[in-house]
Amino acid sequence: MSDFSVTEPSPGRKRVAGALVALYAIITILPLVWTFATGFKSPADAIAYPPNLVFQSPLEGYVNLFTTQTCQTAEYVHSHPPETCDERIVQAKGLTIARPSRFGERFMNSVIIGFGSTFLSVCLGTLAAYDFSRFKVPLKDDLMFSILSTRMMPPIAVAIQIFLMFRSLGLSHTQAGMIQLYTAVNLSLSVWLLKGFIDEIPQEYEDAAQIDGDTWVQAFYKVVLPRAATSSPRPRSTRCSRASSR
Repeated sequence: MSDFSVTEPSPGRKRVAGALVALYAIITILPLVWTFATGFKSPADAIAYPPNLVFQSPLEGYVNLFTTQTCQTAEYVHSHPPETCDERIVQAKGLTIARPSRFGERFMNSVIIGFGSTFLSVCLGTLAAYDFSRFKVPLKDDLMFSILSTRMMPPIAVAIQIFLMFRSLGLSHTQAGMIQLYTAVNLSLSVWLLKGFIDEIPQEYEDAAQIDGDTWVQAFYKVVLPRAATSSPRPRSTRCSRASSR
């Protein structure tokens, strides 16, 4: 048995390694810092070229985001002196704050639609990908190409048809309608990506689980899904592992 010795890095190497790590961290975080700083720029500074590294920090962008403003006469503006910082910013443009904006409501709509469509795309895409990967589907290649071909069609070509269909079904301006629309658009990509993950899982794992008494549905949940997830590369069923080793 050979002996291994660990060589302590020299102080110079430690400084070089620390400098490289710090440089990588700065390069990685710089776009985030620049994006955050752009929120405090004026419209002229935000689109200036070359970019302005030194700029004033107005809060006009955030005031416009969280408030709804309206035009008023100069007499009305002068008769209502500003009491807060956002009122001073708005009245400097000759406007007044009518009410808070609907930013929170719209943000929650985006969150619900985004998570809802992602959940349905992954669930339905996983089932379809497992079907194409494990079972003998007639005209499999043609069906896979037809699924992928939906990504090639420009959305504007069917925008009017979808609007008319949603209006007749009462899905216009609803979260359910947008979730269904985004699910239909993203489902083709989900099927193709997940099929690649499932193809990499050996069929023998599922066969071993079925030998131990599991159905193909139980093998799907116990073997395929945990191994397809990047956070759980190993199957949760220990029985199929023992059966495969035999």
